[in-house]
Amino acid sequence: MQMQTESAEILIVGAGPAGAVAAALLRRQGRQVLVIEREQFPRFSIGESLLPQSMQYLEEAGMLRAVVEAGFQYKNGAAFMRDGVYTAFDFRDKYSAGWGTTYQVQRADFDHLLAQEAQRQGAEIRFRHEVLDIELGQPGGRSRVTVRDPDGQQYQVDAGFILDASGFGRILPRLLDLETPSNFPVRGAIFTHVADGIGSDAGFDRNKIRVTVHPQHCNVWFWTIPFAGGRCSQGVVAETAFLDRYQGTPTERLQAIIAEEPSLSALLKNATWDTPARQITGYSANVDRLWGEGYALLGNAGEFLDPVFSSGVTIAVRSASLAAAALKRQFAGETVDWQADYGVPLRRGVDTFRAFVESWYKGGFQTIIFHAKQQPEIRRMISAILAGYAWDQGNPYVKETARRLAALEAACELA
Repeated sequence: MQMQTESAEILIVGAGPAGAVAAALLRRQGRQVLVIEREQFPRFSIGESLLPQSMQYLEEAGMLRAVVEAGFQYKNGAAFMRDGVYTAFDFRDKYSAGWGTTYQVQRADFDHLLAQEAQRQGAEIRFRHEVLDIELGQPGGRSRVTVRDPDGQQYQVDAGFILDASGFGRILPRLLDLETPSNFPVRGAIFTHVADGIGSDAGFDRNKIRVTVHPQHCNVWFWTIPFAGGRCSQGVVAETAFLDRYQGTPTERLQAIIAEEPSLSALLKNATWDTPARQITGYSANVDRLWGEGYALLGNAGEFLDPVFSSGVTIAVRSASLAAAALKRQFAGETVDWQADYGVPLRRGVDTFRAFVESWYKGGFQTIIFHAKQQPEIRRMISAILAGYAWDQGNPYVKETARRLAALEAACELA
């Protein structure tokens, strides 16, 4: 029996933020879009603290009003704690122009909202459908995609172009053998959502994510992301050898590590641990190219660095915007250089974030942000990058990230 075949102008694999924003942007161009999503939304995901830069792309996609009206926790910055020393960045006080505020979101609700907005704009999303195989290089530069529906039946989609927004599923990198080893050590995260019980007298700014450094290990850190309604996302990130020292359930292990940090354990002393913790390991990933004939990789499907600066969603929606712009030109009959118009500009910001992540784990960036006497203009430049403006070439710490960070670290150590 011959498999049923249908046609799609653009096929998007994955309905998370990258896929939903790309779908909406392409629908606004008048393109026909089919989204294949393996899971049923809403579904749990981490990466709950957005960066202000992402608001630009939500606005471009016609989704901003829905996000603003959803009642998510307002966010205006990031706070850091180490050995009882506190420092905070207000993202409204930054070097780059653009949004200075955003939200902290429970991703199940946020991702579902974006998917619904993409559907409202005319994108077709098929939940619980799974991509099994992709054959590139078909006649006319098209691709043949094999999909399985919830009943186990298979069908094929003849796609004019594929955007892989499958996140950690990394469909195209696996099927096309695009994956390359990440240069980061293998790290893991243990995390959960709790009713945090943090009182108004605790001195906790719910408008900021808090990143707390372990008192003995500068490469072990905790995130505390407040949500509306008195809940928060709580997690720890460390190399797997460190996490493996602790016994018990994931919740018991997370609680044991938090107990080693006095300020955080005091902050969460009244928390209700009502959601079993989870663990993920080896999440950092890379590929040897972000595009090819008839396809492009979006967001985490292409590269995921590390959660420390909450860059994941911003990279995802930035990639969606770049890809949609390139496809607009391509469908208009122009010759598009995907490396120059997509690969290079996307990696430029990713590489900026990468330099900051590497500096964080070596302790250099911590030396900078906890320095007692900070020069205001340099602080504004760093605040802009922490707010997601890692593509602003007018910012010296974007244009020459590694050199500038090394020089600033040396100056702070000397002082």
